[in-house]
Amino acid sequence: MESVPEKTLRRWAESLAGVARTGIGFTESQYERERFEEILKIAGDIKVAAEEGLDGVNDADGVVVEWMREVGRGVSGYQTPKVAVGAAVTNERGELLLIQRADSGMWLYPTGWCDVGYSAPEVVVKEVLEETGYEVEPVRLIGVLDGMRLGASRIPLYSLLFFCRVVGGAMNIHPLECSDAGWFARDRLPSPTIGAERWAGPIFGAIDGTRADVFYDDLRRPVWRGEP
Repeated sequence: MESVPEKTLRRWAESLAGVARTGIGFTESQYERERFEEILKIAGDIKVAAEEGLDGVNDADGVVVEWMREVGRGVSGYQTPKVAVGAAVTNERGELLLIQRADSGMWLYPTGWCDVGYSAPEVVVKEVLEETGYEVEPVRLIGVLDGMRLGASRIPLYSLLFFCRVVGGAMNIHPLECSDAGWFARDRLPSPTIGAERWAGPIFGAIDGTRADVFYDDLRRPVWRGEP
């Protein structure tokens, strides 16, 4: 029998947890609240079993406690993915700026959570400067990606990918966020990268001057069967 990939199990767990937390946030019935809490516990077991194996399930209550901290009332309790930005930064040689993430050792373009009070392009400028020392100008939005599907996140998030040009600054990596950084040609991307098979084509197309529609993840039919 074919095993279910860890990435798919995590997505199922987070989706169940989102339904349960939203239900807790909206229901006025104690009976319904107890049922949603039970679903949340099952989702916690699935998540921990996927990431740590069945031996870790005894500690799944810690995951449930973290999820419960995010429960609000009414609209504030409706669970949605977090929002992040990514920066596809190019230079005059047509190379792409990539960082090696300090937390995982994986290579990816600069990314960051969207901060309250900033527009998405403003966050892009801020994150690239903080992580690499370069000043950039966002040119246009080129992609919207599901972070869990890309393999860049263990929690639900949507990443808004902006094509950017360098306008100043110099390489000065943030030691807590990056262990390395550099400029790379399309045929010399570092390894291991996160999801390059998904974003490399559209990004280097933009670098070449190709004007294309915003790219996004393909539809899954049926959605809960995982990847094709």
